[in-house]
Amino acid sequence: MAMILNLETATTNCSVSIANNGEIISLREDNSPNYSHSEQLHIFIEEALKGASLTFKDISAIAVSKGPGSYTGLRIGVSAAKGLCFSLDLPLISVSTLESLAKQGYEKNYDFIIPLLDARRMEVYSTVFDADGNNIRETRAEIINQDSFLEYAQKGRVLLIGDGAEKCRELLGHTNFSYHSALPTAKEMGELSYKKFKVNDFENVAYFEPYYLKDFMLPTKKP
Repeated sequence: MAMILNLETATTNCSVSIANNGEIISLREDNSPNYSHSEQLHIFIEEALKGASLTFKDISAIAVSKGPGSYTGLRIGVSAAKGLCFSLDLPLISVSTLESLAKQGYEKNYDFIIPLLDARRMEVYSTVFDADGNNIRETRAEIINQDSFLEYAQKGRVLLIGDGAEKCRELLGHTNFSYHSALPTAKEMGELSYKKFKVNDFENVAYFEPYYLKDFMLPTKKP
């Protein structure tokens, strides 16, 4: 039995889940720009454990969303994950933020799933998956224009998913594009982290760093 604690802090959504062999059994999350993840993350971890009637002694591994995403958010999540791994002597698993975001669209029968995270102005972090979940294009930080992702829309139905989807709606005119605003969540990390756990695909806790692509900051608390 693999009991994995999953941490997602790459965006404004502070999200924690516990998965038993890939199935989510406890979830605690909140999306608000008005608090610091550093203040909430450990509270959510404790609440997720309590919700599953578990303690840290029951946890088999710690998984963290590795990015791309907010510089500040990623640092908070990775620092927490590494601290837990060191103190509890547990393996560390990293999960692609865009891959877990894309999982929210797989049941909608699209030919391509393109997860997009807002990177300010007209920039997004993006990658491309086919209908079978295969990653068919590298992750990029790119500026959206009227020709973005057109090659995929000319081949089939495309779902643009994430908080960067709305800025695409303003520019992209092909009828094969669909748009869904969403944020990464630890709910989607369970299956991905368990897949890595089964093959011992672990990170070096001492040297692991988030996948930033470029820096941008989480909104701070309003006065």
